[in-house]
Amino acid sequence: MTQTALIVGAGSGISASFARLLAKEGYRVALASRDPAKLATLAAATGATTHACDATDPDAVDRLFAQIDAQFPRLDICLYNASARAPGPIAEVDRDQARTALAITAYGGFLVAQAAAQRMLQHGAGAILMTGASASTKGYPHSAIFAMGKFALRGLAQSMARELAPRGIHVAHFVIDGGVRNAERGRVEGGNAAPDSYLDPDAIAATYLHVAQQPRSAWTWEVELRPWVEKF
Repeated sequence: MTQTALIVGAGSGISASFARLLAKEGYRVALASRDPAKLATLAAATGATTHACDATDPDAVDRLFAQIDAQFPRLDICLYNASARAPGPIAEVDRDQARTALAITAYGGFLVAQAAAQRMLQHGAGAILMTGASASTKGYPHSAIFAMGKFALRGLAQSMARELAPRGIHVAHFVIDGGVRNAERGRVEGGNAAPDSYLDPDAIAATYLHVAQQPRSAWTWEVELRPWVEKF
């Protein structure tokens, strides 16, 4: 049976690399974001379907998973990759922006992970992956809201891993501890960035897939990924 994967919070970075790798490995892929029109090129390259979803809206998440139920006989991998920031000095952070950022990073992660778990439990198998950040384990100045959201997402992943592993569901959290390479930052040789000073999204994707495919006798619940120059 062809394996399937859903990526929520799909975009041009880590999630795009993961989608391309999944397609290369023969997975049927579904991509979800607030603006699926931006996913057209990626969808064409991977044969993926695209879906509109505001992950903070329970009704929208229910509609997304109803579409996935109609499309896939079962869901093998679900990646939650969405996040948002409300940067600035704590005394000046906009309250509404903070609420929105927390909803996307943490509450949205809960809604998507819950829906994925409900389906995977029916088969006693599946992998739920969550993209974290340096802020998942350490808060930085002017980044309190991002840290709050990522700490919460990590706690969700840890609790779910302990609850669901005995029932056949692999839950894993990835601490992306460093900047991720893109076209403007570190990709072009001779640029300002030192070689490999940014995380390669294709390398991150390879780790995601490796973890998702681990034998259950040796499951990883968390991985920290950083470039060789990053301090920790």
